[in-house]
Amino acid sequence: MARAIMLQGTGSDVGKTVLVAGLCRLAANRGLTVRPFKPQNMSNNAAVADDGGEIGRAQWLQSLAARAPSSVHMNPVLLKPQSENGSQIIVQGKVFGQAKGRDYQRLKPQLLGAVLESFEKVAAGADLVIVEGAGSPAEINLRAGDIANMGFATRAGVPVVLVGDIDRGGVIASLVGTHTILDSADRAMISGYIINKFRGDVSLFDDGIRAIEGFTGWPCFGIVPWLRGAAQLPAEDSVVLERLARGGTGALKIAVPVLPRIANFDDLDPLRAEPDVELVFVRSGERLPEDAALIILPGSKSTISDLDNFRAQGWDRDLQAHVRRGARVIGICGGYQMLGRMVRDPLGIEGGTLETPGLGLLDVETDMAPEKTVRNSAARSTEYDAPLAGYQIHLGITRGPDCDRPSAIVDGAPDGALSADGRIMGTYLHGLFASDAYRARLLQSFGLSGEGGNYRESVDRALDEVANGLEKHLDPRWLAGLLG
Repeated sequence: MARAIMLQGTGSDVGKTVLVAGLCRLAANRGLTVRPFKPQNMSNNAAVADDGGEIGRAQWLQSLAARAPSSVHMNPVLLKPQSENGSQIIVQGKVFGQAKGRDYQRLKPQLLGAVLESFEKVAAGADLVIVEGAGSPAEINLRAGDIANMGFATRAGVPVVLVGDIDRGGVIASLVGTHTILDSADRAMISGYIINKFRGDVSLFDDGIRAIEGFTGWPCFGIVPWLRGAAQLPAEDSVVLERLARGGTGALKIAVPVLPRIANFDDLDPLRAEPDVELVFVRSGERLPEDAALIILPGSKSTISDLDNFRAQGWDRDLQAHVRRGARVIGICGGYQMLGRMVRDPLGIEGGTLETPGLGLLDVETDMAPEKTVRNSAARSTEYDAPLAGYQIHLGITRGPDCDRPSAIVDGAPDGALSADGRIMGTYLHGLFASDAYRARLLQSFGLSGEGGNYRESVDRALDEVANGLEKHLDPRWLAGLLG
């Protein structure tokens, strides 16, 4: 059986995803066969695994860090929020059903078997498995039936390292508080802790380490500073959009409305990395900027609901004015569906609204259907005759006259639509901006050089940079025990 360690956090967004990715890359660089694993994830940022089916984008990134093929078993339970209290449930890559929060709590014990089965498959043939928890083990009101944190760790016998985020403040209290409220069996699973996102002189926290050890008896396995490479990695949680609401200055301003059920927003990361691009995430209550040359409507887990919200923000009027000024629009997946004349959901797959008018910028209509398209795809842009590689995760069939001008040929078939003047484009292909030739020609069409380089290589370099940072700042004795 492979060795395994599990990183759990004192809260959400403490940096577990990046730490797991960095440790996976560090282990891979030392010649180990390493695999990531996350029992349960909640995210609308999904990827198509190499063996088919959906997993969280974070686990896809971690598999890239591990230099391993991605698998649905690396993230056996994926929750994709569709409303304020309900989610679609993906189990081992396939749609299992939908449930509201209280109903899902009753479902979790049934899903533990799938989680443990997937863990065994991931561990088979590996030297090391690095597991990521979800949320915090201190949420003791959710402990019964837990499959994401201590419920998994105790059943699988995987020791836990607790991660605390010092940047948000109160890290001593969060670590000591977690120790205090865990029961003795869960507390015994924790072998130590890591302080993450430290700024400044590490020696100033010496007294903090002594205090934590005095209260908990746990050793500190390292104090990790803000790592520059981490900012260059795709983000999983939508909370980061609060920090990315305004980009820097650039010759080309691109605006992205932040929808309540925004999905796969890491589609935009390659553009954000371009030095001549100012990528502006527009939040609720803000206007779409008048000086944006391009507006991108991103993916959505709930097209009709997000389309209603889009109108409630007044963004439909902003978008129409944007088009009248001669600017351009790209819609991806749910954003593509919104650009059409009508979106119908006769089976109520997304909720209670059975149809709603679209934004009318493309002469197409979409009908939701229960069959879900989930696949990695090879494609070619018809606009720029440039190769594309990406993936599709969507419900719905889109038809109409503008589909006679497809935006791409995907897996040998026409995909998407272009308006007659070529200024409005829609596609079901996620990941198109990561295709360097396409991104370069898109930027060149706006008068830029489009010489941002190889995006995938930049992500790979960032993973190595994070791994090197962890090797420098984590306890070498602990690392030696972990990595053999």
